[in-house]
Amino acid sequence: MSKKNTIPTGLQFTRYYTNDTKSVYDLFEYDYRTSIIRNPNGEVIFELKNVEVPAHWSQIATDILAQKYFRKAGVPQEDGTLGRETSIKQVAHRMADCWRQWGEKYNYFASGKDAQIFYDELVYTILNQSCAPNSPQWFNTGLHSAYGITGKPQGHYYVNPTTGALEKSQNAYERPQPHACFILSVDDDLVNEGGIMDLWVREARIFKYGSGVGTNYSNIRGEGEKLSGGGTSSGIMSFLKIGDRAAGAIKSGGTTRRAAKMVCLDLDHPEIEKFINWKVEEEQKVAALIAAGYSHDYEGEAYRTVSGQNSNNSVRVPNDFFHALEKGDDWELKARTDGKVMKKVPAKDLWDQIAYAAWRCADPGTQYDTTINEWHTCPEGGKIRASNPCSEYMFLDNTACNLASMNLRRFYDENTNQFDVAGYEYVTRLWTVVLEVSVLMAQFPSKEVAQLSYDYRTLGLGYANLGSLLMVQGIPYDSEQARGIAGALTAIMTGVSYKTSAEMAQHLGTFSKYEENKPHMLRVMRNHRAAAYDAQDAFEEIEIKPQGIKAQYCPDYLLKAATKAWDDAVQMGEKYGYRNAQATVIAPTGTIGLVMDCDTTGVEPDFALVKFKKLSGGGYFKIINQSIPTALRNLGYSEKENDAIVKYAKGHGTFAGAPYINHQSLSEKGFIAEELKKLDNAVESSFDIAFVFNHYNLGEECLQRLGFKPEQYMSPLFSLLDELGFKNEEMDAANDYVCGTMMLEGAPYLKEAHLPVFDCANKCGKKGERYIHHSGHIRMMGATQPFISGAISKTINLPNEASVDEIKECYQMSWELGLKANALYRDGSKMSQPLSNKSDKKESSTKLSDTNAEGAAALNVAETIQQIAETVMHDLGKLTIDELLEEVNKRVQASPDTKLKRELSRIVERKTLPAKRRGYTIKSKVGGQAVFLRTGEYSDGTLGEIFIDMAKEGATMRSLLNCFAISISIGLQYGVPLEEFVDKFIFTRFEPAGMVDHPNIKNATSIVDYIFRALGYEYLGRTDLVHVQAAPVGAGTDEWDVPVEGADELSNVRVTALSARPKATEVAPQKVAVAVMSDMEKKRMLGTSSDAPVCRQCGNITLRNGTCYMCPNCGTTTGCS
Repeated sequence: MSKKNTIPTGLQFTRYYTNDTKSVYDLFEYDYRTSIIRNPNGEVIFELKNVEVPAHWSQIATDILAQKYFRKAGVPQEDGTLGRETSIKQVAHRMADCWRQWGEKYNYFASGKDAQIFYDELVYTILNQSCAPNSPQWFNTGLHSAYGITGKPQGHYYVNPTTGALEKSQNAYERPQPHACFILSVDDDLVNEGGIMDLWVREARIFKYGSGVGTNYSNIRGEGEKLSGGGTSSGIMSFLKIGDRAAGAIKSGGTTRRAAKMVCLDLDHPEIEKFINWKVEEEQKVAALIAAGYSHDYEGEAYRTVSGQNSNNSVRVPNDFFHALEKGDDWELKARTDGKVMKKVPAKDLWDQIAYAAWRCADPGTQYDTTINEWHTCPEGGKIRASNPCSEYMFLDNTACNLASMNLRRFYDENTNQFDVAGYEYVTRLWTVVLEVSVLMAQFPSKEVAQLSYDYRTLGLGYANLGSLLMVQGIPYDSEQARGIAGALTAIMTGVSYKTSAEMAQHLGTFSKYEENKPHMLRVMRNHRAAAYDAQDAFEEIEIKPQGIKAQYCPDYLLKAATKAWDDAVQMGEKYGYRNAQATVIAPTGTIGLVMDCDTTGVEPDFALVKFKKLSGGGYFKIINQSIPTALRNLGYSEKENDAIVKYAKGHGTFAGAPYINHQSLSEKGFIAEELKKLDNAVESSFDIAFVFNHYNLGEECLQRLGFKPEQYMSPLFSLLDELGFKNEEMDAANDYVCGTMMLEGAPYLKEAHLPVFDCANKCGKKGERYIHHSGHIRMMGATQPFISGAISKTINLPNEASVDEIKECYQMSWELGLKANALYRDGSKMSQPLSNKSDKKESSTKLSDTNAEGAAALNVAETIQQIAETVMHDLGKLTIDELLEEVNKRVQASPDTKLKRELSRIVERKTLPAKRRGYTIKSKVGGQAVFLRTGEYSDGTLGEIFIDMAKEGATMRSLLNCFAISISIGLQYGVPLEEFVDKFIFTRFEPAGMVDHPNIKNATSIVDYIFRALGYEYLGRTDLVHVQAAPVGAGTDEWDVPVEGADELSNVRVTALSARPKATEVAPQKVAVAVMSDMEKKRMLGTSSDAPVCRQCGNITLRNGTCYMCPNCGTTTGCS
C-alpha cells in the first residue's frame, strides 16, 4: 500500500434511515411464512416453516432467502443445539457485523459510533431491499465471526494487510470468499503452473464456490505451429474442448450452455475461424442427434454429447479491424510464437462468419478491445484481455471483483414523482465502503489473484430495476428522455463511488499500484466527467467518442447531481488519489434481484405486462405489472380509465359479464352455481379459459351430468367449450374479457402515443406485436457505458425472424456508440426448443370429407390419392405425411365397403426394429403384484415393442401377458397407432388391481390398464392418464431452424389407416378446438424467450438474465451465482 496522504482519522457516518432511539430491526414489521419449493412432479424438494421476513417482502424473495441464502447447519439455536438460520435478521446481522468488525480492526471508521451507524444503515438497506451484495457474500460472509464456523482450508490465499505478505488461509471461513467475478490467465504451457492443464484446476476452485471466470486463450499456439521439442501443436480448439468438458463436470447442475465461463480469443489468432464456427458446427451435430431420436432437452443426451456448451464465447475486436472492414482490406492472422502472418482473410468474410454464427447459435459475442483499453485505469499493469462470463467485469488477468446492486425503485417517491438523489448518494457511499472492506477480508483461489486483487482493489457496485423505474414515470424505455435519466443515474453512482474511493485514500492510502498508473487513471476520470457534461471536445485519447448526458432530455436536478458527483470525484482524486482501480459495473442481478423484489435487472426493460405472483401457501395468482397503474396515473388517466386498461390486460377474473361465455349461458348449458364458482376461481391464474373447462377443475360428476363419458373427456383432443357449441371467435372474445389480452395494444382509453411506455423486451400476450427494437437496447447501453468502470451485462434480444444483416448492424452500432461488449440472442436460435408455428386451435376449413361421399367408394387407391393431392395441394410433392394420412383415413371411413381399406393394406409393410435399440425398464406394483414393463424403440424414439414380466416362470398369468405383449408389438410394427391400443385397453378391469407404486400413476383397474396408462404417458404425452403430472419428455415435433425444402416423397410414406374416434356427444358436432398451449406460447405469455429451459430444480420456466437464464421461482441460475 502506498504512503498515506494524511493522518488516518477514518470515515465518518451520519444517520439517514435509522435513529439512535430505536433498534434498526424494530423499524420493520415482520411475517412468519412457510417456504416450499416443488419439482415438476409436485414433490416437495424444500420446505421450511416460520421463516421470518419483513412484511413487505414477496413470497418469491422469501423463498430465495430460505432456500439459497440461509446457512443450513452449524448455527447456534436457543436450546444450545446447532441448526440452521430461520430469519433475515440473522443473515443481515452476520453480514453487516462482519463488515463492521473488519472495518474497525483496520481503522476504516473515525469512531465506534461511526461503526455502529455504518452497521445500522447497512442492516436497514438489506431489510428494505434497497441494496444487496452478490450471492457469495450471502453464502459465506460472517459465518465465522457470527457463529464460529470453521472448515478445512481449500487452498486459498490472501495478503496480510499489516505486513503486506502473501499468506495461505488456515480455514475455509475466517476469511470468506465474497467475490463473484474472476479473470484468469493461461500460458502456452501444457502442464506447469499457470499453464493449460493447471487452468482447469484453478477454474474448479472458483466454480465450486458458485463464482464465474473468464480467460483469454490467445497465448496458446494455433494448430500447426511448431513445438519446442519438435512436431506441431494440436491447436487451441483441442484444449478448449477439454476445458469445456471439465467445466461441465465441475459446475453444479451439469451442462448449462450459457454458463459460468467466458472464453475470449483475439481476432488475429490463427484459429479464429474455427473458434467462430465452433458452436455452429456443434449445433449441427445436435440437430443430427435429435433427428436420430435423442432428446433435444437442455440437459438431454444430444447436448451432453457435443462440446462448447459450458461457456460464453467472445471475440476481441480492435478498431483496426473495423477500419479494414470499411476499406475492404484483408485481415491478418498471426502465429503466437513469432508473430508471423500465417493467413490472410478478407475482413468482410470474417465479419460475415461472426454474424452468421451469432445468428445461428448466439455466439460469439463481441468485445471491443481498443475501446476497453482506452478506458483502462491501469495500463501499466498490462492490457485488459478478458472479462467474467457476463462481461460486466473487465480488468487485468488474475484479478477478481465483488458485486453489489442497488434497487432504483426504493429511491423513487411515487407521490412526488421524484428520485431521492440524497438517499441514492448515501447508499452508494455506504456500499462502496462495504465492497472495499470485502477486498480487505477476502481470500482468493490462487496466489496471483490474491496479490493482484489486493494491489488493485477493484469493486463492482451497480443497480437494478431501471426498466421498472422508467415505466412508473411514464417514460418509454426507447426514448431520449429515458437515456438521459439512465445516464444521469449511472453518472451519480460511479461519481459518488469514486469520490468515496478518494475519501478512503485520504484516510487509508491509495491502492498500491496507483502512483505508476496515476496519469492514466486521472485521464479516465476526466473522460467520465466530460461525458457528464456532454463535452465532446474534452475527451482525451479516445477514438470512439461516447454519448454524454443530453441536458435537454434529463431532469435538471439529476443533471446537476451528476455533474457535481464527477466534479467532486475528479477534484478529490487529484488531491488524494483513489483507493480502488475500478468502482462500478452493471451486473445481471439475477438471484439478488429476486431477493430485492426487482421487476427488472440491470439496465434491462421489463419482460411482460402481466405476471404470475407466487402465493405463500403454494400456487400463483395473476397480477398486472405493478408499474402500469402508477404509470397510467402519471400519464393523467383517471381511476376509471386506469381500471379499464388494467382489466383489458389482466382480465376481469370472472365469467360474470363476459361476452358469449358467461354465468347465464353456462347455466343454460347445465352448469350449477358451485361449478361456476370453481370456474371463476380457476381463471384467476390461467392463461386461457379453455384450461379451466376440464374434469380436473370441474370434477367428473359435472362432465358426466352434462352427458360425456370418461373415454371422451379424458381424450387429449377433447374440448368442452367446443362440444358445448361455442365457436372459436366466441371463445376468443370471452377469453379476452375473462383472462385478459396480456397486452395493452388496443386497450380502451389508452392513447396511441403512450403505447411505447409499456413496450417490453418481448411481444406481450398471444396477439401483441410491439416490442423494443434492438437499437433501443444498444442505445440505452450507449447512454450508460461512459459512466461505468467496467461494462454492462446485458443481452440484446432479437426476434426469431431477425436476419444476419441485423446481427451485423447490432455489432457495428455497439462499436460506434462506444460500448465495451455486446452479447445478443435471436429467439429460437438454439436446438433446445425449436420454434413451432402450429396454432393452438385447429381452425375449421373446407374438408374433402364434405365432398360427395357416395362417389368415394368407386375410386381406386390411385385415384383417391390423386384427388386428395389435387384438391388439397395441387402438388403431391408438397403434401405432408399428416395431411395425406388424414385425408386417406377420411376416405376409408366414408367408403361403404372394405375395398379401399383392403387395397391400402397391401402397401403397408412391417417396419423392422433396429438390432440395437433404446428403451426403458420400469418396475412397479399393481395391487401389491410386481410388474416389469420394458420397451423397445425405433431410432426416432417411437415405440416398437413391449415386454411384460411378472410372477414366476411358467405361471399362467405371466405366459398370457407374454403372448399379449407379442401381439401388441407386432401391431405396433405394422403401423397400428399406439393411441388405438391405449384407448382400447385403459379402464380394463380385472384382478390384480388397486394402488400402484409408480411416480405418476397411483391407481389402476388392472395390470393392462396400468401398462397402457404408462405407455400413453411416456410416448404420447397423455397427462390425462396419470395422477401426478410432469412435463412429458420427448413430446412434440423437433424442427431445425432451416426451412424444410420439401415433404417426404410419396414412395417413402408408410400409410396407416386410422380409425375414427367416437364422437364426444350428440350436441352440435363441430371441429374440435384443442385447448393445448405449446411450450413456445407459454413462454411467450410469460415474457421469456421461446427456447428458455425449464428450471432443473423446480421445473418453472426460466427467464433470460444477462447471458444466462434464471428461475423466477426458486432463484436457480444456469451460470454463476
